[in-house]
Amino acid sequence: MIEIQTATNQAKWDELVSSTGGHPLQLWGWGEVKAAHGWKAERLLVVKKGRVVGGAQVLARRLPWPLRQLLYIPRGPWGEWDEPSVNAFEARLGNYKAVSVLVEPDQTTVLDWKGWKKSPNRILLARTAVMELTRSIEDLQADMSKKTRQYIRKSEREGIEVRLAATREDVAECMAIYKETAKRAGFALHSDRYYSDIFEKVGEASPVYMAEYQGRVVAFLWPIVTPTVAFELYGGMNEQGQSLRANYFLKWHVVQQMKQQGVKRYDVNGLLNDGVTAFKKGFIPEETHMTGAYEKQLSLWYPLWRYLLPMAKSLVQSLRRLGGK
Repeated sequence: MIEIQTATNQAKWDELVSSTGGHPLQLWGWGEVKAAHGWKAERLLVVKKGRVVGGAQVLARRLPWPLRQLLYIPRGPWGEWDEPSVNAFEARLGNYKAVSVLVEPDQTTVLDWKGWKKSPNRILLARTAVMELTRSIEDLQADMSKKTRQYIRKSEREGIEVRLAATREDVAECMAIYKETAKRAGFALHSDRYYSDIFEKVGEASPVYMAEYQGRVVAFLWPIVTPTVAFELYGGMNEQGQSLRANYFLKWHVVQQMKQQGVKRYDVNGLLNDGVTAFKKGFIPEETHMTGAYEKQLSLWYPLWRYLLPMAKSLVQSLRRLGGK
């Protein structure tokens, strides 16, 4: 007998995620952040013979009629899943009246659930780099590039100190640096409230590390963490931090902190072909390729979502380029 139950207790949910090797994007607080910014969050448990064997934090986002909504499970589900469990879970998802459900599992192997297909509609990057923290410090250092080790020593000699953000004002200082970083690198940001919500709603599971030089914040690194995975969310540095190579010392400090806490893996959260990727690969030269995004059709309108809308979007973008807009 398999039941799909709705979790209502945050502490029990987070304990299950942590004890079963679940990803930090499945933590209750992350769902609360997304719920405050356009999504709805529900936590579903797979219960077999009275024992919880798996679960998924399901995020729902409203779409235009007739698509109704999209379901998304970031870096999940977690736990043990057999075919009867998947079937029961899919039946429960039918209650949402959604066009499809998108999952991006925390695994490198193929998702072999019947009826699920690879999807181009990814949210997270499948190409990443993962440091295995169960290895020795000496082995981790040996994997680094020579330049990375040199820059870590250089920034350490400058007298940079690292502390945890403790107040909203600390987070605001980090966000000022992040805005500077985004302008320099040309990427978009969420609202200030989004980041403050992460700090407040995820709490200790998402520590913000601040690198200071002569009392001034010059760089920050912000992961989200379970006993299994430390997953980088955000990071940045200002011009002074760049000249001091503060990001090298800061990242190595955070990695060592995660290792001391017993975290097993450190995931840099995606690789692109840019300068940030070169920096990340200086620490972790070997790439990891996650299995990527998979989708399950939940509505007869699915072909419209899967094929026609992406084509229309591509056509509009092409016309804008031709028109010089």
